[in-house]
Amino acid sequence: MTRQAQIVLLALFAVLWFSNLDYRKLVNPDEGRYAEIAREMVASGDWVTPRLNDIKYFEKPALQYWATALAFALFGEHEWSARIWSALTGFLGVLMVFFTGRRLFGDRAGWYAALVLASSLLYVLIGHVNSLDMGLSVFLSAAICAFLLAQHDAAQASERRRWMLAAWAALAFAVLSKGLIGLVLPVAALVVYVLIQRDWRLIGRLHLGAGSALFFALSAPWFVAVSLANPEFAHFFFVHEHFERFLTKAHGRYQPAYYFIPVLLAGMLPWTIVMVDALARAWKLEPERRFQPQRFLLVWTVLVFVFFSASSSKLVSYILPVFPALALLIGVRLTQLGVRTLAWQVLPAALAGIALLALVPGAARYASREVPLELIENYSVWIVAAAAIQIGGVAVGAWLAWRGRTAAALALLAGAGLIFAQLVLSGHESLSTANSAYHIAQKIKPEMKPGMPFYSVDTYDQSLQFYLKRSTTMVVYKDELGFGIAQEPAKFIADFAAFEKSWNADCEALALMSRDAYAMFLAKGLPLQIVARDTRRIIVRKP
Repeated sequence: MTRQAQIVLLALFAVLWFSNLDYRKLVNPDEGRYAEIAREMVASGDWVTPRLNDIKYFEKPALQYWATALAFALFGEHEWSARIWSALTGFLGVLMVFFTGRRLFGDRAGWYAALVLASSLLYVLIGHVNSLDMGLSVFLSAAICAFLLAQHDAAQASERRRWMLAAWAALAFAVLSKGLIGLVLPVAALVVYVLIQRDWRLIGRLHLGAGSALFFALSAPWFVAVSLANPEFAHFFFVHEHFERFLTKAHGRYQPAYYFIPVLLAGMLPWTIVMVDALARAWKLEPERRFQPQRFLLVWTVLVFVFFSASSSKLVSYILPVFPALALLIGVRLTQLGVRTLAWQVLPAALAGIALLALVPGAARYASREVPLELIENYSVWIVAAAAIQIGGVAVGAWLAWRGRTAAALALLAGAGLIFAQLVLSGHESLSTANSAYHIAQKIKPEMKPGMPFYSVDTYDQSLQFYLKRSTTMVVYKDELGFGIAQEPAKFIADFAAFEKSWNADCEALALMSRDAYAMFLAKGLPLQIVARDTRRIIVRKP
């Protein structure tokens, strides 16, 4: 493929990648949570102590909060500015894989690796959601890529030093993105690789002195500042959020050990079969190389996968850091495949579209009181369109591959994969009346007055505060706010009796209530008037 064609495709990719950031309302829980923390940073001017609903929130470091808060300060508080950090880091991750692949494995491998990453289903989905996982993944992958470039046999001493310092800096940003995992996983992968390869001299090429100094210079200041301002931070963050989260089921995210196998197989679509082939061959020794980059990428992939599979806390997005490494391995393998083999390996990806189409006639089974059938049916239209793109793109791509037009086939497959994921994402807006507080927030804004008390009674909606541009007083319900509430108990109402007393004393007030709490207070004769309600929420005011 010519350089001009690559530039055109890159421009088209950028348009498709950033096109729908503002189309969807923020959904619960992650998008509302991380947008609200950043909004409160801007509103309070305190960029050291993160707060959620005006309560101290120490579960994660501050880098993404800062980035989103800066976007809010520069561009306003919008859906797209809430998601821009995930989208931007995801986009840069594709460029990073392209650059690294070219330097290590050749032009075609770098280009193919970029196509793979830009269209892998899970990578695209997480790249358009306001969560912390894309930032962590890209900084971890940047550290791995910089390390590979530093240890590349052709690297000169000065070049090795620059790339190793870049790797240490990326590790610092990974730690600031999501904590110690940003250091633990790369160090573990390095140790495993050194032990397997018996390449003890590699340790001397890490620039440990200058690198660790740079790492702490970048990562330590915020941890010191937040600990000085909040003495309770260190134990909660380093002990509870790391060791207890990994070793216990305290967060209610327990899944079986095989949980990430189907996640990875589906998340790598449309490249799943090629991935399996690439992994099977990545261990092969390259005699002409002293340092074995493919082996290291395989070690990294397996270690991350096993680590999170062993954890007692699992979410789909946790294995995202393996995707850039897998893209590089797949990019190399794609340069080796014969045209017939390539066609047969990509063709099964059409089964994903066929499976989605098969689910549509039974859409009613996915409806519930919270997500009515009408919303599911509206989303089904998008699913049908996405499935058609997937099936058609894979079929034509396989045909092109069979005809020997490999570059065109891979570009088409990547484009179809990206559009498939974007349609699945965009269609999710059909469910926003159930999954986002945007719509109900617009209904109650006319009822709000400056200084009016607003309670969250026996429930909490992560996106409501962002759309109302204000916090609420928690009543009974704690969940993830429990630690912060323990530090600032005056901001919390611990029981229903105390809430009734406050409600009766207020001249005017609003409250978000669970269905059970509303029924209970209505039966007790508490003065309530419904202002707005939907399938999940009831908001009342004091008449």
